[in-house]
Amino acid sequence: DVLDPERLIQCPLVKHHWIRARRFPYHLVKCKESNPEIAKKLATCPFNARHLVPQADLSNHIMKCNDKAFMEQDVVGRPCEPPQEQLNNGGTWQAPPCDEDWET
Repeated sequence: DVLDPERLIQCPLVKHHWIRARRFPYHLVKCKESNPEIAKKLATCPFNARHLVPQADLSNHIMKCNDKAFMEQDVVGRPCEPPQEQLNNGGTWQAPPCDEDWET
């Protein structure tokens, strides 16, 4: 189960490290600090910072990353323009009055 916080995940830096999913982000930070030479050879996925892959494989990973679908769905699902009723009403936000005089 992908959503199980108790499942074990293999560390991409040190293959014999197995970490519980709930602790994985914290482990990655510490493991990168402890293994800077290995970390330099890995690239971070733009869709999920927990995905560390060899730099040469990053473009292939990006094409196949499961989290890419979530990002695309989020971007495509959002309207680019405000709803029509907001445009018609002119919105409700107004700038607060300014008592500053920059000339003095």
